[in-house]
Amino acid sequence: MTNQTAWAYLTVQQFTAKHAAFNKGGIRSLIFNEFTNGLAKSGAIVRIGRKVLIDENLFFSWIQSQNKVVAK
Repeated sequence: MTNQTAWAYLTVQQFTAKHAAFNKGGIRSLIFNEFTNGLAKSGAIVRIGRKVLIDENLFFSWIQSQNKVVAK
């Protein structure tokens, strides 16, 4: 029995092509501000040299964590 992890790393271009709700400028802005918006802490952004990759699972977990319910 082997333990395999399904990695889902995408470039910004691949991510926006796959998920039409996000555009390149918006994703790049989130990445640029990753230390102030909590994205860096989530681990969703991976850098290999100059290449920036997005871990889909961690990114969408971070998106879900941003969904704050405001009490009336």
